[in-house]
Amino acid sequence: MADITHPPMDQLQDLEYCIDSNPPWAETILLAFQNYILMLGTSVMIPTMLVHAMGGSDGDKARVIQTLLFVAGINTLLQALFGTRLPAVVGGSYAYVIPIAYIISDSQLQQIEIPHERFIQTMRAIQGALIVASSIQIILGYSQVWGLFSRFFSPLGMAPVVGLVGLGLFQRGFPALGNCVEIGIPMLLLVIGLSQYLKHVRPFRDVPIFERFPVLICVAIIWIYSLILTASGAYRGKTVRTQNSCRTDRANLISTAPWFKFPYPLQWGPPTFSAGHSFAMMSAVLVSMVESTGAYKAASRLAIATPPPAYVLSRGIGWQGIGILLDGLFGTGTGSSVSVENVGLLGLTRVGSRRVVQISAGFMIFFSTLGKFGAVFASIPFPIYAALYCVLFGLVASVGLSFLQFTNMNSMRNLIITGLSLFLGISIPQFFNEYWNGSHGLVHTNAGWFNAFLNTIFSSPATVGLIVAVFLDNTIEVEKSKRDRGMPWWVKFRTFRGDNRNEEFYTLPFNLNRFFPPT
Repeated sequence: MADITHPPMDQLQDLEYCIDSNPPWAETILLAFQNYILMLGTSVMIPTMLVHAMGGSDGDKARVIQTLLFVAGINTLLQALFGTRLPAVVGGSYAYVIPIAYIISDSQLQQIEIPHERFIQTMRAIQGALIVASSIQIILGYSQVWGLFSRFFSPLGMAPVVGLVGLGLFQRGFPALGNCVEIGIPMLLLVIGLSQYLKHVRPFRDVPIFERFPVLICVAIIWIYSLILTASGAYRGKTVRTQNSCRTDRANLISTAPWFKFPYPLQWGPPTFSAGHSFAMMSAVLVSMVESTGAYKAASRLAIATPPPAYVLSRGIGWQGIGILLDGLFGTGTGSSVSVENVGLLGLTRVGSRRVVQISAGFMIFFSTLGKFGAVFASIPFPIYAALYCVLFGLVASVGLSFLQFTNMNSMRNLIITGLSLFLGISIPQFFNEYWNGSHGLVHTNAGWFNAFLNTIFSSPATVGLIVAVFLDNTIEVEKSKRDRGMPWWVKFRTFRGDNRNEEFYTLPFNLNRFFPPT
């Protein structure tokens, strides 16, 4: 026992910059641009999946990507300034794909024969559903109900939830990388090599460039490599799937994107409202709320901050609801949640600075209005991002598991709850995903909104993990197991005044706490 020298720690010590400390300006700007490049993967992939199914053209896809990036910049800035104040990027979310697929397959919309007209009407229907569904997060956030519910959380309950926020995205990792191994494998090996084995090499001054900027360096090298492969005709005669994954000229974004376009509210026309569409979309809003809660917990740890108190968590969820409302008003084609890959980047670069994320929001807004320039970066092949996800999602998962250090893992009760939550959190969504064919899932009744609701909830690993972990943790030997669950450590972070560090990390700017005092 005398050899055990790693006691539990409230805050990670192995990072260079915390939430309130900032790198030099040149580093800050490059780190912010790196965050922007990283979040492009999801911002391009979601419209690529959905726009053509809606009846849209490549030009429509380019416009949707621009709008999604523009609103992501606004939402990220709002969240970093007035929400949780954590260095978390808020962007498009895969959680909304199932309800959106249900809206796309609506029989009334499918009867529209002109593709562009069908795209416009489908977009308006998605907008209306997002506007109505956003009220869920706005109400649960600003009424403090989500904060009250968080009283049932414990380190034991949160470990599998945060772990599944990362592990649950495994389909975006190696399976996507495998679509083009000739650029995916070199990218994965290069990222690991630079960020881990060469992190102490400092060719310029005292800046560890390989540790600080692994995404920028690796993406640039492999992107040039993929351009050479494309130009040399390496993919001539290959399958359509391989060409779409590997070639740098298949996205058709640069040719179709306008030189300058400023997204504005209701640019697609007035939203249309349907009760069924709105109910279906509410399931995705609930899922994004759970996944974002887990991501906030991970971001706080990687920014050397304390776990966000209930009041701060509710405030963040409320602002996220406003972000989904903006998604609906502008017409991004999907809702938003915290970008898990950007949370992982905090740990990979060992920089948890809030300023970096705020400036990255500026890059999102700037490049979204300059269509051609943004489209150049958006043409990066997706397997390059998939290689990054293998590292970053795994890092977020391990941050979740680090919460177990505050619990007694020699307790059989805790071992059963942790194991069951993790296993069912992966197994149940995998079972539901096997039945998903792009428009229908496992639950297939006559009520389409009901199908979409249940299929969305049970296709989310973090949501299934939360249901299992929180239920078991709060019903099995609760009183006898307070210390084993980690509650003596956790309870001081429930309230804003519970720990004096909370004020340093989470106080609102511009002295706004005078008008919105913590409750």
